[in-house]
Amino acid sequence: MIDKSALRASLRAAREARPPIALPVPSAFLARLKPGLTVASYVPFGGEADPSPFARAAVDAGCVIALPHIVRRSLPMRFLSWATEAALVAGPFGLHQPAENAAELEPDIILTPLVGFDRSGNRIGQGAGYYDRAFLAHPNAWRVGIALSVQQVDSLTPDPWDVPLHAIATESDWITP
Repeated sequence: MIDKSALRASLRAAREARPPIALPVPSAFLARLKPGLTVASYVPFGGEADPSPFARAAVDAGCVIALPHIVRRSLPMRFLSWATEAALVAGPFGLHQPAENAAELEPDIILTPLVGFDRSGNRIGQGAGYYDRAFLAHPNAWRVGIALSVQQVDSLTPDPWDVPLHAIATESDWITP
């Protein structure tokens, strides 16, 4: 059995040791974009891979951007509308998020930060379960992990509540399990 806490720590250290890397936006992602779709992105922190090239491509394709909004650990994460020039507010855990009065949106695509992943679409997040609960709340959303290749592991054993990804983008690969 994998010790997920130890794996999280080693993957974070490996990720944070790398200089910032711009991820290319794969044509398979671009092909999914249509005007009016809602793409849930995120503002990276703690060495997370930056999804902004994907969000920019979505805006260029006429999509609407939403960002996660968290109030506290016991409440689910919501995706709130964000205009790319709008100011963000400080949230819990060091997050930057839209103000709570922004419109809540139903995401069509969810860009997901990863701590670790395998080629089968299994993922390790920060450990609070926000994205797993969001995936269950939005079962029709296309789930795309955003990571660096150094975060890939050979295999992960998912917990019963883990929801796999449809695709994973790294600086060197587009993985579709």
